Amino acid sequence: MSSVVAKELIGRIKNRESIIGIVGLGYVGLPLMLRYSAIGFRVLGIDIDAQKVEKLNAAQSYIEHIPARSIARARETGFEATTDFARAGECDALILCVPTPLSKHREPDMSFVLNTTDAIKPYLREGQIVSLESTTYPGTTEEELLPRVQEGGLTVGENIFLVYSPEREDPGNGKFETRSIPKVVGGQTPVCREVGIALYEAAIDRVVPVSSTKAAEMTKLLENIHRAVNIGLVNEMKIVATRMGIDIFEVVDAASTKPFGFTPYYPGPGLGGHCIPIDPFYLTWKAREYGLHTRFIELSGEVNKAMPEYVVSRLVEGLNQQGKALKGCKVLVLGIAYKKNVDDMRESPSVEIMELLQARGATVAYSDPHVPVFPTMREHHFELSSVPVDAETLQQFDAVVLATDHDSFDYLLVRQRARLLIDSRGRYRAPEANIVKA
Repeated sequence: MSSVVAKELIGRIKNRESIIGIVGLGYVGLPLMLRYSAIGFRVLGIDIDAQKVEKLNAAQSYIEHIPARSIARARETGFEATTDFARAGECDALILCVPTPLSKHREPDMSFVLNTTDAIKPYLREGQIVSLESTTYPGTTEEELLPRVQEGGLTVGENIFLVYSPEREDPGNGKFETRSIPKVVGGQTPVCREVGIALYEAAIDRVVPVSSTKAAEMTKLLENIHRAVNIGLVNEMKIVATRMGIDIFEVVDAASTKPFGFTPYYPGPGLGGHCIPIDPFYLTWKAREYGLHTRFIELSGEVNKAMPEYVVSRLVEGLNQQGKALKGCKVLVLGIAYKKNVDDMRESPSVEIMELLQARGATVAYSDPHVPVFPTMREHHFELSSVPVDAETLQQFDAVVLATDHDSFDYLLVRQRARLLIDSRGRYRAPEANIVKA
């Protein structure tokens, strides 16, 4: 049975009278803000990055696939961004969309979630719902957010409500938008779940309720571990197939014709993005608390983590065949975003390839039309800008490594002009004297 406070909040949401607060305005928070703004909600965005806030208030975008006109429309309908966490008290719903990276020891770094929760904690009030969307280990909402939300005397499930609803954004995927991706929602209590369903039903075509916040947290991990494990499998198969003189991409394509029991995954130079390279380690870390060792997950992580090194080893083999050493060579890396046709650099294996090449004495450059200047990153730093891919430029390099296969590259020109081409994406199927599959 819903509390009176819950019924009032649900009513405000259904009447679109509630104010939606989005905390964290990145690849997850910004599309969510746009969706709620587009359907008539007043949205307040909160972020610690003053530059982001300034750009949004000026109707500018800092994410390539989100046009400035979309920000402008949101501003016209009342959207505002701020760095002032005290304004969280104005919001009826607070949706947390902050990073959950790994530490140097590959353990969960919960600092963004905990610091954000602590920042809004003094301003929580009766009649609010707090939803965490950041990917995390099962138990985070209950163990970390619940006591913080209740610290000031509020009671979750009675006068304030707590849910976990994992983000499912896929930057650059034109087949899906925020509204069309089903939304999993788990509540800390049944009443919390009821309020959470109302919050997301207003904006998302299909809401999928689950029994608890832990079940919702595990759902997100399973989705991405499924991908990580299968990508690890096909990456290992690629190494075996290459040694046997077999094109793994041809094999995957052929296997894909089976109408049941097979899902195609394609190999690459490693895993990128905020989710798939990271999420498995959140579960392995938490599993140790229960005395469990997730061998299968960890093995796939080892395989995927080793792929940038494998790409470099294939480059070394190709150079050796031309009588060259890697040290002193000039190498052009094509594509440094973590996947094609986006500007998202998070956990990109291309960057690790660049670091490996530089550490071995090569001179490294890159070309990526989506990343004109190498961005400031927490763990990686290159003072580089994207170079053009033209005949004159290609001739200046001893080797070209295709790391991210953006559609905008002129692949015919690259094949014709590259002295040595390392293909880690299976873009070139026909055998060529200057092409090495990696």
